[in-house]
Amino acid sequence: MIVLSYLWLLALIPFLVEKNDPEVKWHAKHGLVLFGAELILMVVLSFLISVPAVGCLMVPVAMLFGLGFMALHVVCIAKALSGQRVIVPYVSEYADRF
Repeated sequence: MIVLSYLWLLALIPFLVEKNDPEVKWHAKHGLVLFGAELILMVVLSFLISVPAVGCLMVPVAMLFGLGFMALHVVCIAKALSGQRVIVPYVSEYADRF
């Protein structure tokens, strides 16, 4: 269930199913907030790509952000499987509000 917590929209499964396990719940909340932040950033970047003046410059930036988020998901999964938590600035602060 912890692995599902960081697989984008699949984080809803452990969030809704594992209500009694605080560790899975913590990772699911952080996975959902990370997914939301990633979605918002990609929408903004896709809008900037459609602007003719800066579009060609934003394609490599969007690719780097995509690779960065993918690496962050892999690190979060690896740390979670070893029993640790990854604190992502701003994302973790927002997820802890729930």
